[in-house]
Amino acid sequence: MNKLNYFAFGSNLSSRRLRHRLPRVRIHGVALLARHELCWHKNDGGRSGKCDIDFTDLEHHVVYGVIYHLTPDEQRLLDEIEGHGHGYERRNVRVETIAGELLDAFTYYALDIDHSQRPYHWYKEHVLRGAMEHGFPAHYIETIRQTPSIDDHDEARHRRELAIYPGD
Repeated sequence: MNKLNYFAFGSNLSSRRLRHRLPRVRIHGVALLARHELCWHKNDGGRSGKCDIDFTDLEHHVVYGVIYHLTPDEQRLLDEIEGHGHGYERRNVRVETIAGELLDAFTYYALDIDHSQRPYHWYKEHVLRGAMEHGFPAHYIETIRQTPSIDDHDEARHRRELAIYPGD
């Protein structure tokens, strides 16, 4: 079966979150996307901000992420989940694993940006848990932790989103 490399940098860093959506994905490992910066400005219909990555061309900017192996069918489903074509657009990137392996992968860039948006607490929690799960550097985790976030007035959604972490 043809495998596709997906570079996850936002809420899909959490393998529990991604496997809740795509149960059979396999983790390849941690990878870095050079000359990019993690942002939280993808407009979610004026409700909140979601993760995005910005190309900065600055050598000291790097986005940590996780490479997952997906099938073409899983990619199509993920495109639908991520709003490919109206929320995000899929682009190809070249990343380097922490073992030094260069990989071609696909990822998503936001189409609608609003710098005033903040992520919901539960959304930031997915990103934070994923970064910790995969052993990202402490300074990167702390930057995520310090990102301002907001309450989701839909308390049922908040509970539902975090229910994938039972006992935590």
